[in-house]
Amino acid sequence: MNAINQFYKNGAIGVFDSGIGGLSVLSEIRKALPDVNLIYFGDQDHVPYGPRELSQVLGFSMAITEFLLSLGSKMIVVACNTASAAALKELRETYSEMPFVGMEPAIKPAVEQTLSGAVGVLATPATFQSKLYASVIERFATGVEIYQDTCPGLVQEIEKGNFNGKVTTKILNKALYPMLEKNIDSIVLGCTHYPYVISLIKFLVGPDVRVINPAPAVARQTKKIFSQIIRSGNPELSPTTTIITSGDEKKLRKKVRDFFPYENSVMKANWIENQLVLNVTQ
Repeated sequence: MNAINQFYKNGAIGVFDSGIGGLSVLSEIRKALPDVNLIYFGDQDHVPYGPRELSQVLGFSMAITEFLLSLGSKMIVVACNTASAAALKELRETYSEMPFVGMEPAIKPAVEQTLSGAVGVLATPATFQSKLYASVIERFATGVEIYQDTCPGLVQEIEKGNFNGKVTTKILNKALYPMLEKNIDSIVLGCTHYPYVISLIKFLVGPDVRVINPAPAVARQTKKIFSQIIRSGNPELSPTTTIITSGDEKKLRKKVRDFFPYENSVMKANWIENQLVLNVTQ
């Protein structure tokens, strides 16, 4: 419990996702901010968010935010495209004093860099159906053909750690081959799980197709905002990273290094009457 006590005292950046995909964002944040406390919540009990109703994802996101605030978070990173689409606007309105950073499909840089005028986007059904995505397309994709795919089953394979197996390859081939036939020259990763298969995607699409991962840009924005609200840390305490799951923490401990290659501790929280409660018996 030392890490959690430290968060209460000094504050932290809270980060959350539907599962462990958001650890791709957490890794970039840790690289950008090596001297701050990080606390991550992965809602593995409810993964994936993508096929769920946006109203349900909003409810999860509100409860998770309350949980992260109770642990001393000074800002929140919504490291989930689906949760950002479903809840970011409402979170900012409800917690108006709290800085939030969310995920937005990187349509703008893809459109700016395309030479063929055709861009592919891989994301969840909820992301594609959201007002946020529609707004991004309306603002930035004029005159460009956008080809979309929801990659059914891909999030679940990544959660298992299957980054390049037969099933994962089959899912991606089914999504990417029709896009390549349309002469796309950019692929936007619209889900924070997908950077874990970026090497496979690059292999499948070849060197002439740019693959855009928004996680580094999110980390830069997080660093910019956090530096404004926290002027200095406490030099006598070493920064910690605590990863909390609503799923099986024992399984996560065994494979967490595949997703987050930095020092960390793994804990468990339980959903009780639509609220998260930290398991203090660990």
